[in-house]
Amino acid sequence: MKIKVALVTGGLSSEAQISYKSAKNVFTALDKNSYDVYMIDIHPTGWWYENEGGEEVAIDKSDFSIIEHGQKINFDVALMCIHGTPGEDGKMQGYFDLIGLPYTSCDTSTSALTFNKRFTVAVAGFGGVGVAKSLHLFKESPLSATEILAELSLPVFVKPNNGGSSLGISKVNVINELAPALEKAFKEDTQVLVEEYISGREFTIGVFKSKGVTTVLPITEITTENEFFDFEAKYQGKSKEITPALISDKMKEELTTAAKKAYVILNCRGVVRIDFIYNEQQQKPYMLEVNTVPGQSDASVIPQQVRAMGWTLTDFYGAIIQDTLAKQ
Repeated sequence: MKIKVALVTGGLSSEAQISYKSAKNVFTALDKNSYDVYMIDIHPTGWWYENEGGEEVAIDKSDFSIIEHGQKINFDVALMCIHGTPGEDGKMQGYFDLIGLPYTSCDTSTSALTFNKRFTVAVAGFGGVGVAKSLHLFKESPLSATEILAELSLPVFVKPNNGGSSLGISKVNVINELAPALEKAFKEDTQVLVEEYISGREFTIGVFKSKGVTTVLPITEITTENEFFDFEAKYQGKSKEITPALISDKMKEELTTAAKKAYVILNCRGVVRIDFIYNEQQQKPYMLEVNTVPGQSDASVIPQQVRAMGWTLTDFYGAIIQDTLAKQ
């Protein structure tokens, strides 16, 4: 009997557009001989399943079921493809926990924690992973540029604290750029992270667990035409991604160790993507952030890394689903 998979996509943030691309690619890759796959759209207008006739069928939120051809369908597992809220910040995970539906992403607490960039680096840093010096700002109690620069040294990055889309991020090189950067970030979020710039090479690393083994995927180096890896660089072709990265064995080992350590410290599940800067003067990796529902479109980093490892995406998503079900 085939496993019924709810492929959960959409979401309530500006990242929904990326979620639909991810879900389309995952849907294509999943083995239809093993899985009956239902695309579920978590949308501002409601939660919907689009049936074969193109009709939108409302999800029964009491148990996350649908009616198709007069029959009630309950899912065996939810495969998470929502970037941003409510699929990456713990809200959907909490709901699935309450109704007893297994899901492929990190649990509620880890999802909520890692969605907050400041909390993520604080916990990782406390656990011995290298992180940049930073300040956590709140809209209702802002700090002036002078107060911020009494604590941190220029240049700094100013980022919305929640989420992982790269929207609203600025690099600030001189003091008079700080106020406009804060204003831009506060348009995206009520909390902002101001973080000291670390010079070095940028890497992003997929990590997943299958059959009790934590595996680090081949490392990707990111180079960009822009000053940093912003939304345009990330999603509009203004960056180059080299997989596997052309790096020394020593650098590879240090990045692999740091990625695995962060995955364990933050109690991650399923596949996550962890971003690092490697400072070559100090010969040290610094963790930037963790994406617990990383992009899965054909051009995204995780599919690149899976192929570089010699796996097909069909094998990979199958392994993630099977690992989730084996934990029940």
